[in-house]
Amino acid sequence: MFSVLFSKIKAKLMKNFLTLFLIFFVSVNSASAQLSLPDTFTNNMVLQRGEPIHIWGNGIPNKSLKIEFGRDTIATAVRQDSTWSVYFKKSKSNSSPQSIYISSGLERIVLSNILIGDVWLCAGQSNMEWSMEREMHFDKEKKNVNLPSLRFYNTTYAGKNIYNKSFNDSLLSLLNENDFYDGRWAVSDSISIKRMSAVGYYFGKEILEQVDVPIGLINMAIGGAPIEAFIGRNVMEGNSLFSSKVKGNWLDNNVLPEWIRERGHQNVGDIQVLDGDELGPNHAFKPGFAYSAGIKPLFKLPIKGIIWYQGESNAQEIERVNEYGELQKLLIEDYRQKWKQPEMPFYWVQLSSIDTTHYNSKYWPKFRDEQRELLNEIENGGMAVSSDIGFINDVHPTNKKDVGYRLARWALNKTYGKQIVPSGPLPITAKYIEGKIIIDFAYTANGLKTSDNQVLRGFSIDGIELVPAKLCKHIVEVTSQYKPEYVYYGWQPFTDANLVNSENLPASTFKLKVN
Repeated sequence: MFSVLFSKIKAKLMKNFLTLFLIFFVSVNSASAQLSLPDTFTNNMVLQRGEPIHIWGNGIPNKSLKIEFGRDTIATAVRQDSTWSVYFKKSKSNSSPQSIYISSGLERIVLSNILIGDVWLCAGQSNMEWSMEREMHFDKEKKNVNLPSLRFYNTTYAGKNIYNKSFNDSLLSLLNENDFYDGRWAVSDSISIKRMSAVGYYFGKEILEQVDVPIGLINMAIGGAPIEAFIGRNVMEGNSLFSSKVKGNWLDNNVLPEWIRERGHQNVGDIQVLDGDELGPNHAFKPGFAYSAGIKPLFKLPIKGIIWYQGESNAQEIERVNEYGELQKLLIEDYRQKWKQPEMPFYWVQLSSIDTTHYNSKYWPKFRDEQRELLNEIENGGMAVSSDIGFINDVHPTNKKDVGYRLARWALNKTYGKQIVPSGPLPITAKYIEGKIIIDFAYTANGLKTSDNQVLRGFSIDGIELVPAKLCKHIVEVTSQYKPEYVYYGWQPFTDANLVNSENLPASTFKLKVN
């Protein structure tokens, strides 16, 4: 009897000991577990085809490491600074799901459902961020979104859509480069699509359908963010035109857009203790912060190109309008240099239309024209016109389908070599001949026409009063009793100008010197 009792007590003690040992083992193992990957490496991701496949992360210094991908295995060791990095050979596109296995000692990471295709970065502000569930075609489109080869890395960020009040302690704790963005890869389906960038979705879907390679879209857009947030601080410091943008507290720096400084004061202006530096507190709108928190970590990840929809926050003051073209060139040059792709495609959206009653948009015609002028300066770039789909009373047009489709046409033509017209009419020259201004256009396709089959609208010779104009196949004739200095088209904040080409793609706003 005593022996049975002793055996039960012994068994119970052993069970408790094993339980305590396992708890101790798991705790110690968890505490020492340091094998990790960047946030952009998750299940369902897309890796860039045609480029060496770069996988990197952190681990315990000097520990051996094994990475398996496809049929290849690479053995390496963690460096003294806790980092590791390997490159697998280039690969063609592959829509068959693959896995990545990473092991070091008892630690193991497995990523599954990985495709190889083309990765595009989507960046800008709220009109790029605008989600599919708020897009005007969503109810119809959601029946067609189950696309296994279309993937999204969709982020959210600290302080999103917080207006007119200070951030709480929870948000403040996220205002650092490591925690600001939060995202993961997802396959396009009826659930994941809801919060994806609508512009990104329609762009990616069109590329997928026309090129038939897996498409991955990384969305780093921030509602309201100025372009300065997406340019590196050191890049602006090294530029004589823009070094003043990164001097002193950004909240009080009058060479930054006034609106973003006001919003910054609302959110972090009264907070005494928070992350920051000599430029002031961290915030989504702070110069260089979106760059350091979101863009810079991507430079090690090969991508195909970038689509960009931004400008509203930089278009409310004439000083900001006048400098925007140079800022965008600086951004593009830096991104291409950092990705080591000097001809990396960069396609942007021209601002839409809204009247001055509902928004401070009086400089929008000039801003749109500045964006058009960039086409003459940016190699391997393109611009999607959106002035024809603007809302008179809302800065967020809900038709993102046409925007994504128009961006995709540029990519299909210039990046993928498809024989399609990439753009609506763009002006080339204007000549005054016997009472008429003759305007030549590029991208007329099979001829010019009006979008509504009505009389041609939108032309002026002073930027204010509309004047008669006539279509003549591939040119436009504008009536004028004298030779003006310029001819204008769509030169109103909200425009109903109606010139399109035979592909129904709209003409850009422009101000063109008359010869």
